[in-house]
Amino acid sequence: MPNLEHPAYPADTLLHLESLVPCRESQVSMLLSIFGERQQFSFPSIFIYGHTSSGKTYVMQTLLNTLQLPHVFVNCVEYFTSRLLLEEILIQLQSCSSETEQTSHVPCDTFNDFVRLFKQAVASRELQDQTLYIVLDRAEQLREMEANVLPAFLRLQELTDRNVTVVLLSEIVWELFRPSTGCFEPFTLYFPDYSIGHLQKILSQNHPPEYSADFYAAYINILLGVFYMVCRDLKELQHLAVLNFSKYCEPVVRGEANERDTRKLWKNIEPHLKKAMQTVYLREISSSQWERLQHDDGEPGQLKGLSAHTHVELPYYSKFLLIAAYLASYNPVRTDKRFFLKHHGKIRKTNFMKKHEKTSNHLLGPKPFPLDRLLAILYSIVDNRVAPTANIFSQITSLVTLQLLSMVGHNDQLDGPRYKCTVSLDFIRAIAR
Repeated sequence: MPNLEHPAYPADTLLHLESLVPCRESQVSMLLSIFGERQQFSFPSIFIYGHTSSGKTYVMQTLLNTLQLPHVFVNCVEYFTSRLLLEEILIQLQSCSSETEQTSHVPCDTFNDFVRLFKQAVASRELQDQTLYIVLDRAEQLREMEANVLPAFLRLQELTDRNVTVVLLSEIVWELFRPSTGCFEPFTLYFPDYSIGHLQKILSQNHPPEYSADFYAAYINILLGVFYMVCRDLKELQHLAVLNFSKYCEPVVRGEANERDTRKLWKNIEPHLKKAMQTVYLREISSSQWERLQHDDGEPGQLKGLSAHTHVELPYYSKFLLIAAYLASYNPVRTDKRFFLKHHGKIRKTNFMKKHEKTSNHLLGPKPFPLDRLLAILYSIVDNRVAPTANIFSQITSLVTLQLLSMVGHNDQLDGPRYKCTVSLDFIRAIAR
């Protein structure tokens, strides 16, 4: 029995729509109830929110295209100023109407101009007889525009006296949108994250025709068992599924196992999935390079990217500053004299030192250090003389911005700032080489 039912649309169309939006039937059913019939006035504004890759954009595009509803779809990141945004909506409106002639570009500087031009654009009979939907994707960018843009879009139906509904798609909640002066409250609809069962169902639909659906579903089950705890992004999981499937099929292609021999298939794919774990989200290498590396049975250390720390380019003194910061974070203050002075004299090992040297400082984590100690270590490890200029201090600030160093405490401390090194030993070794 179909989950989507609406008297205004044919059953075959709704059945096709349901097959296109798996695991989002309840949200689509709610949207159909809000939209109503084509000629009816819908809710003036709808706010749809949810985490990334929860299907907001895809569901709205599929719903409007499948039901052939007149709509305008604009990404607010691409059209990042109010003028660009309003002009793009008007340009798309001209293409929606077959009766409206394609006129030359008309500048739209204010929302007052937009309302006037919008009324002219929707004057055709086909746009007057049914609801027009304006979808603004990545709507959080509206907060960076003029203060009147967001409240005006929420009341566009009232301002234009036309059958129009504005749909806002965002990854943040409505409470972070609401202006302090108040505005018209939209209808809010939440898209929850896909569960592991939903991801299994969606990913299993893309199985290659040369393999059975059960074989591909077993592969997706293995993939989610490895990656679900660290990655729940549907797009990233789809990319990983396509990237590693050929390696999973190798024993079957060579005739060493059949499709039901799960144990052999798992033993073959396990080391390659562990390698893929190192590059989730990073896109350090292209898919073809990754497949070539898999074919050559390359080691994870051969990955040329951020995880191997081979592409980190820093200025000359920033490298020394980072090394000095690592030494200051992981070496006790009492050892500075022994390590960084040529004529430090004889240092007697006390029972306290012998007792605590058994514990590795790498297990205890980085310790904060003052700016004076960082500069003192820098002067001792750099061969030539370094003057404490503004250039050196600006590079320390840049390292904090890059999150290679972190500032401990507040900026207004009277005894000077304290820092902590946040990079690993492997990173420092790569820098030191």
